[in-house]
Amino acid sequence: MCASISGFSKLSKSKKIDWMVETYFSNAEETKNVLKQYWNTNEKLQQLHDEFIENTITNYYLPLGVAPNFLINGKLYTIPMAIEESSVVAAASKAAKFWMDRGGFKTQVISTNKIGQVHFMYYGNPETLKNYFNHIKSQLIADAKPITKNMEKRGGGILDIELRDKTQDIKGYYQLHASFETLDAMGANFINSCLEQFAKTFKTEALSFNAFSAEEKIIQIVMSILSNYVPDCLVRAEVSCKVEDLNEDKTISAKEFATKFIQAVNIAEVEPYRAVTHNKGIMNGIDAVVLATGNDFRAIEAGVHAYASRHGKYSSLSHAKVENGIFTFWMEIPLALGTVGGLTGLHPLVKLSLELLHHPTAKELMQIVAVAGLAQNFAALRSLTTTGIQQGHMKMHLMNILNQFNATDTEKETLTEYFKLNSVTHSAVFEAIENLRMKIND
Repeated sequence: MCASISGFSKLSKSKKIDWMVETYFSNAEETKNVLKQYWNTNEKLQQLHDEFIENTITNYYLPLGVAPNFLINGKLYTIPMAIEESSVVAAASKAAKFWMDRGGFKTQVISTNKIGQVHFMYYGNPETLKNYFNHIKSQLIADAKPITKNMEKRGGGILDIELRDKTQDIKGYYQLHASFETLDAMGANFINSCLEQFAKTFKTEALSFNAFSAEEKIIQIVMSILSNYVPDCLVRAEVSCKVEDLNEDKTISAKEFATKFIQAVNIAEVEPYRAVTHNKGIMNGIDAVVLATGNDFRAIEAGVHAYASRHGKYSSLSHAKVENGIFTFWMEIPLALGTVGGLTGLHPLVKLSLELLHHPTAKELMQIVAVAGLAQNFAALRSLTTTGIQQGHMKMHLMNILNQFNATDTEKETLTEYFKLNSVTHSAVFEAIENLRMKIND
């Protein structure tokens, strides 16, 4: 029977596991063995993983694959991808090879501003508040100098602070809306520290601002926090070639392929049901590289999907056109990434991934990640508008299905050959492996 527990975080790792398996699992020893199978035999490395988060009981593995042949602005990359979904790495690799022979990917960082906000309540005269903000703005920046001095030495820091009136949405609600440049750091801790200092100065100095009434001096700080919506931290990635060069698939003409491809993108631009799946395909590529490089994929996901809705309707992140006989496929996307701080200097595989990418700056990583997303989107749309998505995806998924049926190496080899010429479905694999085993047993 399940029960609550006090002081769980203070227990040792082994005691945490003992309580958990005895409380929730019917076979405690078997559960312990499964957990321990994923522990690293290097005790120092395992301790490092244990200390990444709280209440660690084991490691949860994702495959780390690589997609070679990405030509980005004339430079070749092999891109690391941490993901469990079948066909993502293969599709990205195929798209990379396709475009390598057609000039590769072109990218550009448009802007790198990040945002943080101090949310507060004030119920007095708005004009008096504006006067106070103008009076105190320089001191807000000055009081944050101990936090910003090292960032400023590297060329970053606070870019601006604005007072924003949000009282049309909530009575008495205002913001200090601040923009930052954090260079190669994602900058969450830096931004939040600055914001909390802004809030402290803003609230304290209000008590001695003579233009305020006694009630106006009481400013209620609700919270100080960075925003993961970064519409001014933008990168553009694109590919282009002559329409006649889109001639890889013999089952469809280059012109027809371009037409259907653009139609598919246009549908995703106007139909939210399609746009969500369309953009999910983009994020298959983006999240995999973000994870491999130790960045925060949840923050990226939230910001990207907000950006896809910025015009009031959820829409495609990517776009396509043909002009003067040239096919162009492109995407502008917000990506707040870092190559220093966080896990980038701690996780051995993150360090390896960044070295594989030639030790990129944050701007360079933005471009690499955007390309991975665009490549994945191209691969998906090419399949959808030609052979259909299931042919390639299910063939890649075959090994997962075989593993579900505990197929031996010999069975895997035989059935892989069989399904080169036959459609892969769960029921078809089940039938094939059953027939194979019956023949062996006869």
